[in-house]
Amino acid sequence: MAPNNPKKIDYEFGGPLGAAAIVFGLPVLVYAFFFACNDVSGCPAPGLFSPRDLTWDALKAQIPWPEDGLAGFVSLEAAGWTLAYYLLSLVLFRVLPSQKVLGTKLRESGRPLDYSFNAFSSTLVQVAACAVGTYIYGADFIVWRWIDDNYLQLLTASIILSWSISIYVYVASFSVKTGNSQLRELAKGGHTGNLIYDFYIGRELNPRVTLPLFGEIDIKTWLEMRPGLTGWLLLDLAFIAKQYRNYGYISDSMVFVTAIQGYYVLEGQYAEAGILSMMDIITDGLGFMLTFGDIVWVPFVYSTQCRYLAVYPTHLGWLGMAVLSSVFAIGLYIFRASNTQKAVFRKTPDHPSVANLSYLQTKRGTRLLTSGWWGVSRHINYFGDWMQSLPFSLAAGLAGYVILPSGAMAAADVLGYRMADGTEVVQSVAKGWGVIFTAFHALYFAVLLIHREGRDDAACAEKYGADWEKYKSVVRWKILPGVY
Repeated sequence: MAPNNPKKIDYEFGGPLGAAAIVFGLPVLVYAFFFACNDVSGCPAPGLFSPRDLTWDALKAQIPWPEDGLAGFVSLEAAGWTLAYYLLSLVLFRVLPSQKVLGTKLRESGRPLDYSFNAFSSTLVQVAACAVGTYIYGADFIVWRWIDDNYLQLLTASIILSWSISIYVYVASFSVKTGNSQLRELAKGGHTGNLIYDFYIGRELNPRVTLPLFGEIDIKTWLEMRPGLTGWLLLDLAFIAKQYRNYGYISDSMVFVTAIQGYYVLEGQYAEAGILSMMDIITDGLGFMLTFGDIVWVPFVYSTQCRYLAVYPTHLGWLGMAVLSSVFAIGLYIFRASNTQKAVFRKTPDHPSVANLSYLQTKRGTRLLTSGWWGVSRHINYFGDWMQSLPFSLAAGLAGYVILPSGAMAAADVLGYRMADGTEVVQSVAKGWGVIFTAFHALYFAVLLIHREGRDDAACAEKYGADWEKYKSVVRWKILPGVY
C-alpha cells in the first residue's frame, strides 16, 4: 500500500538514520549497562575511569564477559526457558477468566476490535508460585539463582525474540488489504516505503495471530502488558534474593524500590483495559520500537536499580523512606486524579465533580477541558507519571561502588559492605558515577514523555485545526507549569 501522502513524509525519531541508530544501538546499550555496572569489579568497572590506558584484556577481567567470548552470550537453555515463559503466559491468558472489552473504532472501517485482558491475574499466579518456592527454599530458590546466573543469556534470548517478532509483523503487514473483512489496517505513519524506518515504527496497526489451542492473540496489547511487565517484577524479586544471599538481609531501599515498582506493574495490569486509549494502541503500529521496548527495555533496564542494590545495599532510614514515599504518593495522586477527571468529563460531563469546569467547544463536536487539572497544563498526567518513577532512581542515592578482595577494606580504612563470601564493596572513587546507571530511567522517561507530548501536539493540531491553537493559548504549559 502506498503512503497516504507520497509527496511529504513526516518522519519521527530522526527519520531512517535515527531509526537505524535505535534499532542497532539500543541492544548494544543494554549490554553496555550490564557489563559496565557489574558484580565483578564495580559500578562502573574501575578500568573505565582511565579509558586511555585500558586494554581489552584488562576490561574483560573487570566485567562478566563469558569465557567463550561472544558464543557465551547465547545458550539453548536460556532460549528454551524464555520460550517456556512465554508459553506459560499464553496458557494463563487462555485459561484464566478475562475481561472482554471493545477497542477504539478503527480509522478505515469505523468498527472496533475486541480484546481479552487478564494480565493482572496471570502475574499473581506466577508470583504466587514463586512465593511458594521461596518459602520452601529461601533465597536459594532455583528460579532466583537461575535468573542471576543466566542474566546475560536471558537478555540475549529476549533481544533475539524481539527481532524475530519485529521481522514477522513487518513481513505479515504486506498482506493487509484495503477494506478487508479481518479489520486489519496499516498505521498512519508506518508505511513510508523506507524499510528500516517502517520496520522500526511499525507498519500494521494491530497485528493479530491465530495459534492452535490459544486462538486469536492481539500481539501488540499482549506484549505491552504481559511478559515484559511481569518479567520486570520477577527480575526485581530475583535481585532481592541475590541481596539476601550476599548479605543475609534485605535493605530498606530494596524493599522500597521493589514495592513501588511492583505496585506500578500490578496497578497497570489491573487497569489493563486503559491502554486501549493510549497512543501506543490507537496510533502506533507494532514494529521494533514497541516490541523491543516491551520485552527487552522494560524488564532489563527498568530493573537496574534493584540489580545495583543487590550488590550495594543502600540504607534509607525512616526519613529517607518517608520522603521518597511522599514523592511517589504525590506523583500517583496527580496521575490518577487528572486521568480520572478527564475520563469522568468524557463519559458523564454532568457529574458534580466536573460540571463546573470550563472547556473549549471544538468544531469536531468534542470538548477540551481548560480548567481543573487540565487547565494547569496540557499533560499534567505526564508529570505525575514521571514523578512516580523518580523514587526508583533516588533510592540508590549517590550511586557507585568498587568491589575489593577480602580484607582490603580494613587496610584502606574505608567504610563499606562485606558480603557473606568475604568480598568487600566500597564507594571510593566510584561514588556518584553509578548515577549514570541508576538515574538513567528518570532521564530517559522524562525525554520519552516530552517527545510523546510533541507527537500528541502534532496529532491534535491535525485533528482540531484552529481550535487546537485556541486551546493552547488558554492552556499555555505543556507538562510542568512554569517550566515546560
